[in-house]
Amino acid sequence: AFGDQVILREANLRLETGERVCLIGRNGSGKSSTLKLLTGDIEPDEGRVEIPPGIRLAMLDQALDEPTERLVRDVVTDGMHAQRSRIEAFRALSAKLPPGKAQLRELEALQASIEAGGGWSIDVPVDAVISQLDLPGDERMSELSGGWRRRVALAQALVGKPELLLLDEPTNHLDISTIEWLEGEVRRYDGTVLFVSHDRGFVERLATRVVSIDRGSLRSWPGGYRAYLRQKRRADAEEDRANALFDKSLAEEEAWIRRGIKARESRNEGRVRALEAMREQRAQRVKRPAQARIHINESEQLSGKKVIEVRNVTHGYSGINLFRNFSLRIMRGDRIGIIGNNGVGKSTLLRILLGEVKPDTGSVKRGTHLQVAYFDQLRRELDTTKTVAEIVGEGRDYIDIQGRKKHVVGYLTDFLFSAKRAMTRVSALSGGERNRVILAKLLIQPANLLIFDEPTNDLDVETLEALESRLIAYSATLIVVSHDRYFLDQVVTSTLVFEGDGVVHRYTGGYSDWERLRRQLAVGDSPASVARTARRSSGRTPSPARKLTYKLQRELDGLPQRIKALEQRVQALEQQVNTAEFYRQPHETVQATLHELDRLRLRLEAAVDRWGELETQSQELR
Repeated sequence: AFGDQVILREANLRLETGERVCLIGRNGSGKSSTLKLLTGDIEPDEGRVEIPPGIRLAMLDQALDEPTERLVRDVVTDGMHAQRSRIEAFRALSAKLPPGKAQLRELEALQASIEAGGGWSIDVPVDAVISQLDLPGDERMSELSGGWRRRVALAQALVGKPELLLLDEPTNHLDISTIEWLEGEVRRYDGTVLFVSHDRGFVERLATRVVSIDRGSLRSWPGGYRAYLRQKRRADAEEDRANALFDKSLAEEEAWIRRGIKARESRNEGRVRALEAMREQRAQRVKRPAQARIHINESEQLSGKKVIEVRNVTHGYSGINLFRNFSLRIMRGDRIGIIGNNGVGKSTLLRILLGEVKPDTGSVKRGTHLQVAYFDQLRRELDTTKTVAEIVGEGRDYIDIQGRKKHVVGYLTDFLFSAKRAMTRVSALSGGERNRVILAKLLIQPANLLIFDEPTNDLDVETLEALESRLIAYSATLIVVSHDRYFLDQVVTSTLVFEGDGVVHRYTGGYSDWERLRRQLAVGDSPASVARTARRSSGRTPSPARKLTYKLQRELDGLPQRIKALEQRVQALEQQVNTAEFYRQPHETVQATLHELDRLRLRLEAAVDRWGELETQSQELR
């Protein structure tokens, strides 16, 4: 509990090896707190959390760290701090000779843990994960966008090969290509994953089980997101039926106890006690939380039939075209989703459509009688010093919703804000709650053109579904930029897709319809490519060579065999060291063997590092 708010009540959760469990619940229900109970960052008021000692655990936090001047490689290497500690502990314990049986068992356990955690080299797994995510290892964190800092945080969590991986909203700030990469990595990961996500497509593709936080309890549902929805609907219907039967029985017993003197004289004391127990049971019942009820204040004024027409627009920055010779006609009632990776120009395109940015070439004509509500603009203008009610009501107690007056606090309860929360300053709200404030303010504006730029970030699943249902019923024009593939499939009927080389193509259907065409998205926000460009333009003359020199190629060709031989020697010595008889030898013999093992491990690490360096050079020259 936090203050008087109970987050979890007599909750139980068991995670099995290899499971991928998604934790679902509305904003503020305790999802992040549940993860922090597992990491030990917070302690339960009652009960216990049992995690096997020595288990490798890593967590990706929901919030991004502030950008610093540290190098990407150093930040990723922080994920190996536990592995470094195990290696140092092994070497320190090895130096204490002769060891007893307890020390020998500890050495064996440490060695097994070191091998499972990536081996004796810290740099090799760091280089591997940097390569897999195409991270610019020598760039500073302050030079990266939010999406790329998120990638670095993912690398830090994955590099130590954790047995239990905790992910708190891992898809936030990621573009579609990176989300799909993450899905592949998590599917291949052989440990246990517990993750919190509002991205229902991500949940459907990955979860082997869904655990919902419902009125302080943790309830388990096998399968993915769609299976969870089916089971949840059946369970809710059964709960309603059982409650109705119980309430009917309770009413009958209450009527019996209230019958006159004759009934009281003959009443059964056992029946009276049963009634008291029923009253207590009814008092303990926790009502199902109210559902979000989102209203869209659709304008009574129709826009012109032609909403926006774009002709041969080209626009870019620093000599790079974001889109080239782009033409588009948006008609009244169109529902368009804009799809693309980070940095390709989606938000810029929106601002050109709205007239906030003038294109380099081409023309944009907007139709008549347009009333625009723009989600991203409200996000930028949000005054965090005001309360939720002040922001939404603009100082008024009552607001107009489709011609009817409604108290602003009552309106906010439809967006899951309690009366107390409605009077809270925006600065004290979570990211999801702030997005709900923006939605609440946006949707009271009479509009016949709704524009959303990433509206789903940080919203809970329940609010997303309520928003979807209202947008499906919305009859005016809708434009949505989103990385949420499930959301796009639900609310749009055509897509604009950034496919590279300045090409933006329009397709019929949602995200899944485009995905079936197996096209590729343009890559925009790529610091690795930027770093390579910077190095090429730094004044140094590039080498004309297109392949490794003969000497370097010979060295590269011979390294696999050398590495194999070193691995065999290290393995043989490790087997010798792990026997009980080894430590019964003279102290000098034991110490010499341990020194030789350390020396061979260092030579093996150096050989692997050299192989990685030459292989990278070879690939870059191809």
